[in-house]
Amino acid sequence: MTHKKEKSINGFNHLLHEQESFSKDVMIKKSEDFYHWIDSRRSIREFSDQVVPKAVIENIILAASTAPSGAHKQPWTFCAVSNKEIKKKIRIAAEAEEKETYEHRMSDRWKDDLAALAVDMNKPFLETAPWLIVACKRAYEYNDDGTKHNNYYVNESVGIACGMLITAIHNAGLVTLTHTPSPMKFLAKILNRPENERVFLLLPVGYAKEPVYVPDIKRKDLDQVSEFYE
Repeated sequence: MTHKKEKSINGFNHLLHEQESFSKDVMIKKSEDFYHWIDSRRSIREFSDQVVPKAVIENIILAASTAPSGAHKQPWTFCAVSNKEIKKKIRIAAEAEEKETYEHRMSDRWKDDLAALAVDMNKPFLETAPWLIVACKRAYEYNDDGTKHNNYYVNESVGIACGMLITAIHNAGLVTLTHTPSPMKFLAKILNRPENERVFLLLPVGYAKEPVYVPDIKRKDLDQVSEFYE
């Protein structure tokens, strides 16, 4: 029987979805292999200044943009920065916010929790990494007549896209770090973003410095992060 490749639903064109499927054994093997591969991903704070081709960053952003979103509004903008002067401005402003956070906003418990990760208020990676990707969430859009209409499930949609962005970075053989200086209004100002955008996340992207060391931390076991109802 031949299936039509497209059909109209509610007056809108829909395409026949075709996806590869696997046997039970192959599924188990593929899912286990993927787990071990993604488990090798680590947050890196020391970067090489080795050049990363723009085409790689473009593909990473395209991969992130395949994420599902509320009503398919794709409420994100990924700002990719390689300009040295802009990166310097970002570092200066970010470190000023971090200094305020460490000295006045952060609790002693928070500082104790960060001690094992060797984190401090200095952020040289913001200049050293060849690229910074600033993920912005688009709270609303403008109609042709200038009126506004809200996007849906913006935080959830952009969060999923950023998760896929991080996975795409790892897949390219590069490293990153989720950096969230708070507040992040300075980023919108430096990058001259429109009023309907709010900065969601800042990710330096590049190669790890060699050698580089990461904290000896353990991820939670399956029974600590899941509940099965069978």
